[in-house]
Amino acid sequence: MPMAHTATPQERTGGLTATEHKLANGLRVVLSEDRLTPVAAVCLWYDVGSRHEVPGRTGLAHLFEHLMFQGSAQVKGNGHFELVQGAGGSLNGTTSFERTNYFETMPAHQVELALWLEADRMGTLLTALDEESMENQRDVVKNERRQRYDNVPYGTAFERLVAKIYPEGHPYHHTPIGSMADLDAASLEDAREFFRTYYAPGNAVLAVVGDIDSAQTLAWIEKYFGSIPPHDGKQPPRDGALDGIIGTELRETLHEDVPSRALMAAYRLPQDGTRAADAADLALTALGGGESSRLHNRLVRRDRTAVAASFGMMRLAGAPSLGWLDVKTSGEARIPEIEAAVEEELTRFAQEGPTPEEMERAQAQLEREWLDRLATVGGRADELCKYAVLFGDPQLALTAVRRILEITPEEVREVAAAWLRRDNRGVLVYEPTTAAAEADHDDSEGAQR
Repeated sequence: MPMAHTATPQERTGGLTATEHKLANGLRVVLSEDRLTPVAAVCLWYDVGSRHEVPGRTGLAHLFEHLMFQGSAQVKGNGHFELVQGAGGSLNGTTSFERTNYFETMPAHQVELALWLEADRMGTLLTALDEESMENQRDVVKNERRQRYDNVPYGTAFERLVAKIYPEGHPYHHTPIGSMADLDAASLEDAREFFRTYYAPGNAVLAVVGDIDSAQTLAWIEKYFGSIPPHDGKQPPRDGALDGIIGTELRETLHEDVPSRALMAAYRLPQDGTRAADAADLALTALGGGESSRLHNRLVRRDRTAVAASFGMMRLAGAPSLGWLDVKTSGEARIPEIEAAVEEELTRFAQEGPTPEEMERAQAQLEREWLDRLATVGGRADELCKYAVLFGDPQLALTAVRRILEITPEEVREVAAAWLRRDNRGVLVYEPTTAAAEADHDDSEGAQR
C-alpha cells in the first residue's frame, strides 16, 4: 500500500495541509483537502521541459504537450477535452524550461473522471500516436510560433535575450517554443522515444486539491495509475549552473516594424529556492512591479518618457533565474535618456536599498500573489507539484509566504548591487522602421483632426 506522511504543522501554513504518497511504480502523489467549495483540481507535472532537449530537437517537449491531447487507447481524438468540458470542468497543459504540466478543475463528484483520463494517456498514449496526429500538431505548434513570436511586434525579444544570457550549448539557451527547422525535423519515432523516456510514473507528480475524500481519491489513483509499469530511461538534465554574472553587456539594436522604441534587458539572477532569489524578487517588484514601482514613477509619471515600464522575475531552479526589464517609450523620447534614467535608479537602489514604504509594498504585493495562487484549488495543486518536482518537497509551497516576509531590506539591497549591473545583462533596443514611424505619425495626426 502507498505510504504517506503529514504536512508541515498548520500554524505555519495558514491552515493549509497536504499529505504525500508514493505508488509502487514510482508515481508521487500529493493530496490536499479543502471543503470550502464543491470543486477539485487534478494537476500532473512531468519532470521534462525544454532544458532536457538536445540540439537539433528543440521544441519537442512543447510539441509533445500538444500530442498528449490527441487521444489514447480509451479516449479517441479530441475526447479528453470533450469529456472534461462535458462534465463541467476546464483543462489545459503548458510547457516551460523545467517541466510540462496538465491540469483539470472539476466539480468534486467528477474527480474520478479526470484521474482516469490522465492515467489512460500516461499508460497508453503510444497506441494512438500516429503520423496523422504528429503532422496535425506540428502544424498547430508552428502556427503558434508565428502568432506569438515571429509575426507580432517585439515577439522574438524574449527568445533573443534568453539566447544572450544563457550561452551557446547551455540547456536554457533556447526557449520551449523551439525553432521552425527543428519542428520540421522531428519525426514520429522522436516523439515515441520522448514519451518512453519522460512520460513514466516515476518521472511525475500528481496533486489533487479540493473537496475530496483523501482515502477514496488515493484508492482511485491506485486503481488507475498503479498498473502502469515503471520505466527509467531518463538521463539527468545537462548542468545549468553558470559562474555568477555574465561579465559584459551583450547588446543588440533591431530596426523593425514596431509601434514605438523599446528598451528591453534580461539580467541573470540567483537560482530559485534560495533566500537570494526571494530577495531578488522583492527588488524587482519594488523597482518595476506595477504602477507604484520606482521605475514606473520615474519614467511614466515624472519624466513622461515612457508609456510602460516593468521589471519582473522568472524563477528558475536549474539555472540562474532571469530578470526581465521592459520599457516602451513615449512620443519622441530616445533610448539614451531612458537608459540613463534606468541606470540612475538602479544605482541608487543598489546603494541605498528600498525605502521602508517600498519594502512593505513589495512584500505585500508578493504575499498577495502567493495567497491568490494558494487560495484556488488549481493554483495550490500547481504549486504543490512545482515544489515536489523541482525541490523534492511539496510542503515548501505552503511556507513560501513566510519566507518572503523574512527577507530584510539589506538582503534586497545586496542582491541588487550584486546582480543588477550593466555587465550582467543582455540588452535589446528596438527602433521603429521608417514605414512604422510614419504610420504611427499619421495615426497621431488623424486623431488630432
